[in-house]
Amino acid sequence: MSRSSGSRRSFAKSWTERALGAALLGLLLIGQPAVATEPPAVDPELKRLLQEAVRETDGFEDRYDAEVWLHDMSRRLERWVKDPRERIEILKTVHYEARRAGLEPELVLAVIEVESAFDRFAISVSGARGLMQVMPFWLDEIQLSDKNLFRIRTNLRMGTTILRYYLDMEKGDLGPALARYNGSYRHYNGYAAKVVRALQRHWFKQ
Repeated sequence: MSRSSGSRRSFAKSWTERALGAALLGLLLIGQPAVATEPPAVDPELKRLLQEAVRETDGFEDRYDAEVWLHDMSRRLERWVKDPRERIEILKTVHYEARRAGLEPELVLAVIEVESAFDRFAISVSGARGLMQVMPFWLDEIQLSDKNLFRIRTNLRMGTTILRYYLDMEKGDLGPALARYNGSYRHYNGYAAKVVRALQRHWFKQ
């Protein structure tokens, strides 16, 4: 899943443009949700990817760039997370889990802002948990029932793997991929536009 930094920037730009286009056109999105009130039929390929993901322990690819990024993003994240230690833990984990999955860290931050407002203990009405609002049934499916989705690393590894899977399914089209992740693919609800708006307002690259 590795990509050059240039291709990642180009890909992220195309995500934003496509998601905005989808929002403006008011797409009606149809398909299986990533997060639902009841567990959907489990996609065996996604299950396999999640099993592989939990075994990986990648770190930063470029420590200097990561430190610059951490300093900048920590300042932005302070409005949601006051504790500096928790703030840095979230950002460090977002950075390398996003890179591991071939995602832009800024996109993952935007998803977290919309999904949980950076509340690591958030629980939705449908039971989704943590920063990226992952459904607990996935832990049972990949035989990790002893893991805690309120743990930052576990939640982000699961969430980024799921988001990457849906992006690949949609051939990089961010709007439908986000809708699948959110569970709003059957009925367009503006979720993708919210994520893109958060990305542009708070997590843009300097």
